[in-house]
Amino acid sequence: MTSMQKMSVMNVSPAAAERVRSLLAASAEGEGLRVSVEKGGCAGMSYKMEIAEPKRGDEVIDIEGGRVIVDAAAVLYLLGTTMDVKTTQFSSTFVFENPNQTSACGCGESVELTPADPERLGAAPQMGSS
Repeated sequence: MTSMQKMSVMNVSPAAAERVRSLLAASAEGEGLRVSVEKGGCAGMSYKMEIAEPKRGDEVIDIEGGRVIVDAAAVLYLLGTTMDVKTTQFSSTFVFENPNQTSACGCGESVELTPADPERLGAAPQMGSS
């Protein structure tokens, strides 16, 4: 990685990007989907998403037709994560393939996360953004 390249915090799959665009088109509240983590649940932490504006210190991932905003406090917990969508006949939900996740509760509502070691992830691939 050269000094001109910036390692992306999170990869957004094409299916997740399409779902983000759909959510943003249906809302007049903000310019992106904010992804954060909060303490709670039986495993210790959970992912939180909301339509919002970027705040100072946030990482913004531009996707064609929208933005994914990674909350500044969540960056080390989400570094190297791939955001995707799981769709069934009756529902569609965001899922996270997170290398910093050490366990999850049985109900799937919360996870245990450890902060990423940026040195260990130094060669993480660049995220697709437009």
